[in-house]
Amino acid sequence: MKKFFRFVCKSLTAFLIVSTLWVLVYKWVDVPATPLMGIRKLQSTQKHTIQHRWVALSKISKELQLAVICSEDQRFLEHKGFDKKAIEKAIAEHKAGKRLRGASTISQQTAKNVFLWPHRSWVRKGLEIYFTFLIESLWSKERILEVYLNSIEMGNGVYGAEAAARYWFNTSASNLNKEEAVAIAAILPNPRKYLANPASAYTQKRKAWIVVQMRNYGSLLLSD
Repeated sequence: MKKFFRFVCKSLTAFLIVSTLWVLVYKWVDVPATPLMGIRKLQSTQKHTIQHRWVALSKISKELQLAVICSEDQRFLEHKGFDKKAIEKAIAEHKAGKRLRGASTISQQTAKNVFLWPHRSWVRKGLEIYFTFLIESLWSKERILEVYLNSIEMGNGVYGAEAAARYWFNTSASNLNKEEAVAIAAILPNPRKYLANPASAYTQKRKAWIVVQMRNYGSLLLSD
């Protein structure tokens, strides 16, 4: 029994050290690939091309940065990784008989996309909380948003703002205008199902909602 506990303690210590170093490395080093990219490629029965090109946050349109924050996590700059108000609202709506919806922040989505796998489980959720705490402690908000916008799925085989800008609108991430930025943000709930261009009825409806949120939000006070 002592050997078992010693093994558990050593394993836990090793995990804490390795995971912390991993997060620290990505504080400065661009993320080359994510687990989801590999999973999608393995799941595909046809030729699956991954489109992914990293760019600095300063090379990503402010319109896209704002559109994504307004559509995914409007309290991103205020919270420490977890949006208590959004969680409480989701629980209240579920108790009222509505479908339980997610309340994941941009920080949580970044932790999941970069360090974990997409399938839901209690183990993954626990690790997601742990990695969210790490990136919020070791990275700046600017770095979290930069990694998020360079890593998330924005189309079938399309990852990150630069690849999405070129795939959907044949332009660069820095040159996306408001209309284009909002269209990309609108498909994030299911980027393999919805189209940014030409926009489906769902995308058009969500675009209109995001534009209102952007107007109400105001300027994005975030340095590059």
